[in-house]
Amino acid sequence: MQPLPERRARESEMSRMGCEALKAKVMSAEDAAALIEPGSTVGMSGFTGSGYPKAVPLALAARIEAEHAAGNPFKLRVWTGASTGPELDGALARCDGIEFRLPYNSDPIAREKINRGEMEYFDMHLSQVAPMAWQGFLGPLDTAVVEVSGIRPDGALIPSSSVGNNKTWLDRASKVILEVNRWQNPALEGMHDIYYGTALPPHRVPIPLIRPDDRIGEAYFRCDPAKIVAIVETEAPDRNLPFAAPDAAALAIAGHLLEFFAHEVAKGRLPAALLPLQSGVGNIANAVLTGLVDGPFEDMTSYTEVIQDGMLDLLDSGKLRMASATAFSLSPEAAARLNADMGRYRDRMILRPQEISNHPELIRRLGCIAMNGLIEADIYGNVNSTHVMGSRIQNGIGGSGDFARNAYVSIFMTPSTAKGGKISAIVPQASHVDHITQDVQVLVTEQGLADLRGLSPKQRAEVIIETCAHPDYRPGLRDYYRRARVGSYGQQSPSLPGEALSWHQRFMDTGTMRA
Repeated sequence: MQPLPERRARESEMSRMGCEALKAKVMSAEDAAALIEPGSTVGMSGFTGSGYPKAVPLALAARIEAEHAAGNPFKLRVWTGASTGPELDGALARCDGIEFRLPYNSDPIAREKINRGEMEYFDMHLSQVAPMAWQGFLGPLDTAVVEVSGIRPDGALIPSSSVGNNKTWLDRASKVILEVNRWQNPALEGMHDIYYGTALPPHRVPIPLIRPDDRIGEAYFRCDPAKIVAIVETEAPDRNLPFAAPDAAALAIAGHLLEFFAHEVAKGRLPAALLPLQSGVGNIANAVLTGLVDGPFEDMTSYTEVIQDGMLDLLDSGKLRMASATAFSLSPEAAARLNADMGRYRDRMILRPQEISNHPELIRRLGCIAMNGLIEADIYGNVNSTHVMGSRIQNGIGGSGDFARNAYVSIFMTPSTAKGGKISAIVPQASHVDHITQDVQVLVTEQGLADLRGLSPKQRAEVIIETCAHPDYRPGLRDYYRRARVGSYGQQSPSLPGEALSWHQRFMDTGTMRA
């Protein structure tokens, strides 16, 4: 048997419950789920598979299935930070338990229901969710279900591996259910910076953050103990998905960007340490970050949404001084590396609410370099980040709009083709537009990099076709552009609207899109 002091320390670690006054509210996930009313609105924690509740949503899904079987329809309105995991979005979508979802989804079951019209989905800029909740435009928030990594003796909540919209959910909800997840590393404590200084107009004031490594808030969440109706203790991992090894296209895109950064430094348009990096989630973005490990840039910083594998590599190399985000998005191997050395990483990372990590004021002030992916871009630089064939949602706009419009340099990157070369990512006219030409400054594929700053639409078209499009598709794009120059109603952005979806439809009909 362990000595008494060690046993007590172990029991304390296992419970993560430091507040005696709240221990009476500990209960099972099933009992906690029973406190959520049918038809209510629930704010769940979670951002890119980190820090989302794992037990209560599963118990809630089981309850919904039982209610459906008994002839009692039971659906909820679900708000989150961004995407979550299969225990939340997947489970609730599978049992047909979600009536309405915001602001971002990547779960395949939920995606199919959205695209079949069986679930309403509000795809939002991530920086706007908390302000809109406070403004009342989204309606009341009945229950918050938030994962934390512990509760301090004074009742303060130790945030988990994502912050997202949790501060707003805890403040706005009528009642709060907490999942205290002892899987989360206790060394997370102290990494977070929870800013409570935001306000609605006319009382809004500047946010006092001028460097990515500034701390302007508190290390913990506040929550009125009277609102906490249930606490569920869990020990469940985050959804950490592997990144694919960079392929030739990803490596080429990374190479083009490194050359561009070096060129901008040489021209005096970027400092030698670059400016704070923002990177969307994905294999290409991760390849770019990893490529910076061998680049010439030192003392870099990041002000972004998520910390992914490439940023850990940059921190380990000493090239990145500080990373600020709202969540982790790591492969299983990188998550294990982080957890094994959390105490060291903690001093070089800050996790903030997403209304701060994605705030337009801060992105503009810091001068972020925004690097995001896309589904397709047209020859004038309009970017579609969300819809296939103009109407089928893939995931959502996420934070790309927050950063693209306000960045010092706005970069979008993609392989030039998809589906084994059968689809061109560069098209005559985007089937859906999330980012207008004014918000897209640089477009990169493995074929090359197009610097679009200061170019008219027609100049953009010529550069994008010859630099970014795959050679197999350049003849078709040139032909479209030539005919648009002849037959377009106007000549500022020559277009043939009747052919907007023709390239896509050709693929749907014949399985090929080669011109």
